[in-house]
Amino acid sequence: IIIGSGPGGYVAAIRSAQLGLKTAVVEKAELGGVCLNWGCIPTKSLLKSASVYHECLQAQQYGIQWASTPVADIDAMVTRSRGIAETMNKGVEFLLNKNKVTIIKGAAKLRPSKVVEVSNTDTQQVSCYNANHIIVATGARARQLPNLPIDGKKIIGYREALTLRTKPETMLIVGSGAIGSEFAQFYQTIGTKVTLVEYLPNIVPLEDTDVSALLNRSFRKLGMKVMTDAAVESVTIENEQCQCNVKTKKGTEVITVDVVLSAAGVTPNLEEIGLEECGIALEKGKIKVDDNYQTNQLGYYAIGDSILTPALAHVASREAMVCVEKIAGLTPHPINYNAIPSCIYTTPEIASVGLSEQKAISAGYEVKVGKFPYTASGKATASGNRDGFVKVVFDAATNMLLGCSMVGEHTTEMLTEATMAIERKVSAHEILSIVHPHPTMSEGFMEAVAAAYNEAIHV
Repeated sequence: IIIGSGPGGYVAAIRSAQLGLKTAVVEKAELGGVCLNWGCIPTKSLLKSASVYHECLQAQQYGIQWASTPVADIDAMVTRSRGIAETMNKGVEFLLNKNKVTIIKGAAKLRPSKVVEVSNTDTQQVSCYNANHIIVATGARARQLPNLPIDGKKIIGYREALTLRTKPETMLIVGSGAIGSEFAQFYQTIGTKVTLVEYLPNIVPLEDTDVSALLNRSFRKLGMKVMTDAAVESVTIENEQCQCNVKTKKGTEVITVDVVLSAAGVTPNLEEIGLEECGIALEKGKIKVDDNYQTNQLGYYAIGDSILTPALAHVASREAMVCVEKIAGLTPHPINYNAIPSCIYTTPEIASVGLSEQKAISAGYEVKVGKFPYTASGKATASGNRDGFVKVVFDAATNMLLGCSMVGEHTTEMLTEATMAIERKVSAHEILSIVHPHPTMSEGFMEAVAAAYNEAIHV
């Protein structure tokens, strides 16, 4: 039995069924979880709409004349986004049924002796199910800050941000991670005046500082106000406006906006699911597991956002595969958590894997660093999007790739080569021996590697 049908849960269920195990998945909300219904997929739909709108506004530089000025219709954009989420939701249901996975609707609670109790809110019935193996894949939700209680109207979370039917004139976004930055990109592009507030010195603070600096410049060129080393201390609602007290190094600034979006990360959904009753141990607020994703209680497992690994959909999916294959007696390749790709779908896109230059040096490596700017890329120049670069970091002693940071058009599609190089320990010169197609953005990875070894041709 798998509890939760997000990118961890439904993948675990399907792989389990493929391996011949009688399988059920319990879900109290929409099949596909937050990522498919309220995160990754619908957000990308909105960002695509904003990108098309922006391209229309910039059409003259491509030799295209408009008879009238394009209009950003947020209601139509949201309708398209929700339709795409619904389509993907039906797709997950189809795959579960195709693989003969039993779908149990309701809220699950773990019980001792490998029992799952399910309460169906529609029928008010409580049913119990037994399984040899129970996997917790309950995902996460928006983290609420004590001084920013989400009311769903003036102070909103990502769910409300996905479904606003009227464009706010002004918006303040708290937090510049993936969620905050992507929504900042969307709303600023369609005409909302956005103020982005980040507590740390750099936006997208987990990324390489060069990447952060370029995205900061890109946001400012859009007209966005970006505040770093800043904290929203309080928000007061007056006359349908949010009076935000933002503390900076220069003092407190009062910013008035229509809506505040709290995008300060996520917190796991572990309350009231029976962990204590079953004696399942926690570590730093998440479920403690071994290398097989088994908890301290035999037969109980956990994957995805409920454990102390990167809270990313693709990580949950891979953990699901490894966990289930271990249960089935196979020997899957273990996950290398030093080679986890990360993507942020702003414009320009951000993609990274492994160590940044700063983290590699802090870890004690002597490094070789190569950087290839999009201004030197023929494909990027032809596309009209020359903001960006590819940056690689190598271990000088072994010539093995430690990390790669990319920012620019299509970088999220280019990252797998770098991820594979780290995972399979491909050397710099082996990468350079591979013929890369021209003209492509992906040439930038090869060129950056060449630059690290003073072999670059085009920079």
